[in-house]
Amino acid sequence: MNFQLTEERQMLQDGLRRFLADAVTPEALKADEADGIAPELWSGLSEMGVAGALFTEEQGGFGGRGFDLMTVFEELGRAAAPAPMIEMLLAGGLIAELGNEAQQALIEQAVEGGVQLAFAHGEPASRYDIDRIETRAERSGEGWSLTGRKSVVVNGAQADHVVVSARTSGAPGEREGISLFLMPKGSAGVEIRDYPLSHGGHAAEMVFDGAVLPSDALLGEEGQAHDAIETAQARATAALCADALGAMETARALTGDYLKTRKQFGQPIGKFQALQHRAADMLIEIEQARSAVINLCGHLEAERDTREIHVSATKHLVGKAARLVAEEAIQMHGGIGMTEEYDLGRFARRLSMLDQRFGDATWHLGRFVRLRAA
Repeated sequence: MNFQLTEERQMLQDGLRRFLADAVTPEALKADEADGIAPELWSGLSEMGVAGALFTEEQGGFGGRGFDLMTVFEELGRAAAPAPMIEMLLAGGLIAELGNEAQQALIEQAVEGGVQLAFAHGEPASRYDIDRIETRAERSGEGWSLTGRKSVVVNGAQADHVVVSARTSGAPGEREGISLFLMPKGSAGVEIRDYPLSHGGHAAEMVFDGAVLPSDALLGEEGQAHDAIETAQARATAALCADALGAMETARALTGDYLKTRKQFGQPIGKFQALQHRAADMLIEIEQARSAVINLCGHLEAERDTREIHVSATKHLVGKAARLVAEEAIQMHGGIGMTEEYDLGRFARRLSMLDQRFGDATWHLGRFVRLRAA
């Protein structure tokens, strides 16, 4: 099997790496902490057409394959760029698959940078389970009325449109009965509390108190959204693992540079055999994680059971590797590794938080066992 990037993907990788090296500045990070993604960063990504790599040509993009996702998100992770691209992938993928012609027109606008998207699915009691949804949607007049609460909606306050999951029938824990709705920004009956995330970006708590949506806000068939959500989350998990891979590479590079420059007893500490062994262990873990991400990206188009086995296997392995790399990098740096002024702390936080999204390593180990036993 040929693991080399195609010419188009290589050009995208090179251009994105150069752009992010200049665009992810202290000023951009401060702007992100205050108001969300820095305008210059978002406009630059839009001008490059980066979001187009997340969608197929039929959907308005130019990529959409697993290795397109890996190319984009590995570079975003390498720079720890605070850009809501996973939200674009999640919400945009659901709109592309289930939306009508008018709704799908948003994809082209999103690719051009004209709109931002978010996906409101997780709830206070749902943890990592896709089907444990309590938010309810009922027909009201000629529209829909939503009641419930969503937690940690990444980019929720900044998004121009939010894809919201809600039950139109059934009970929490059932696959059937979950529907999706496209909610424009500023909809009545929605309370949003925005807050910054420790690893970059913003999230929001969203409370729906009889929020009114028009009848055409429904995405796809009523009560049949579970499989589409699972597919979109599989693709987002692959993107997240690629992001972690890029962040691990940068953490390792920072550690290698530090070991070469920090001196003790008259010589660089990188000459000490114990630290060389620990650095080698980091490299081995990262290369194993890379193989797992490649394997997952190559199976995103497989049938459901095969795909989900690879999703959980990869998320488990990458989660463990990310934890080891973050801890080893900080320990070999010493106290400086935890300071706000030094870049490593930002990457360590990113790796820690990426493990918690879409299921941590322990949860996916249990899910992998259940899938293999089925």
